[in-house]
Amino acid sequence: MYKVAVIGATGLVGSTMLKVLEERNFPISELIPVASEKSVGNTLKFQNKEFKIVSMANAIAQKPNIAIFSAGGNVSAEYAPLFAEVGTTVIDNSSAWRMDPTKKLVVPEVNANVLTKSDKIIANPNCSTIQMVVALKPLHDALKIKRVVVSTYQSVTGTGIKAVNQLMNERSGAAGEMAYKYKIDLNVIPQIDVFMDNGYTKEEMKMVNETKKIMGDDSIKLTATTVRIPVMGGHSESVNIEFENEFEIPQILKLLQNFPGITVEDDIANNIYPMPMNAEGKDDVFVGRIRRDESQSKTLNMWIVSDNLRKGAATNAVQIAEYLAANKLI
Repeated sequence: MYKVAVIGATGLVGSTMLKVLEERNFPISELIPVASEKSVGNTLKFQNKEFKIVSMANAIAQKPNIAIFSAGGNVSAEYAPLFAEVGTTVIDNSSAWRMDPTKKLVVPEVNANVLTKSDKIIANPNCSTIQMVVALKPLHDALKIKRVVVSTYQSVTGTGIKAVNQLMNERSGAAGEMAYKYKIDLNVIPQIDVFMDNGYTKEEMKMVNETKKIMGDDSIKLTATTVRIPVMGGHSESVNIEFENEFEIPQILKLLQNFPGITVEDDIANNIYPMPMNAEGKDDVFVGRIRRDESQSKTLNMWIVSDNLRKGAATNAVQIAEYLAANKLI
């Protein structure tokens, strides 16, 4: 049994983390929920019990075995090392530690084997990267990926509750706070995060850099366009993959069907393919529209969908904790 702190417990991802911990029956002896100062003293329900929200200092003093962070990069950068100093293993959902060469960036189905007992701060990847690398991993192992071109269609839940409220307000004609510069309802915004000097957004470069680190292969070439769309339920991705080796579609289907965490939905005769509304609340990565790219050899097109709050964030973090517990690394 483990003493577990959840940092950012009242946010969209934090509340989903609590839900996933409960659903998966993670062995918790004591839950320590942490949120902003204004929430300290309030209570939340977990496993039919009320738990009082505490301050960061209080949580550190309790020396939890695990601290799962979802409170933003600045908070993680400041407080994750303080938890690590008292022996806590931190699983961080922000971008603060992802590209730190001394920290592991983990998707359990892909590279959990890199984890050791000495890893006290473990990074949870970006949501759009997580679902893509789960689908890429079995194909890369069998066929060796040369290049990936990905375009994403990302849910407003990836921005947070403020963006969800903006969409709902626009749908109902109500005034309210804007999460985006532009209207999101009946619109598509081809910008996620800030633009960088090369003309790409930070989200796009996260996908490029994180994929190479998680897959352990800097030779994979990847280019991304990330887009916010007015949906909830999950992120969708159109992915074009060029391989070193030739393949057959039945081989691709078998590789994907046999890989943990993937559900193949690819029955075009019956109009069955992954969609966010069907992925919502589920932990798998759904893959469909699997077809050869007829414009060049050894190249494949796929459509990948996953619930960004679950596998794209909360579930992946909990799966890391499960791996650590199962392998006695905490």
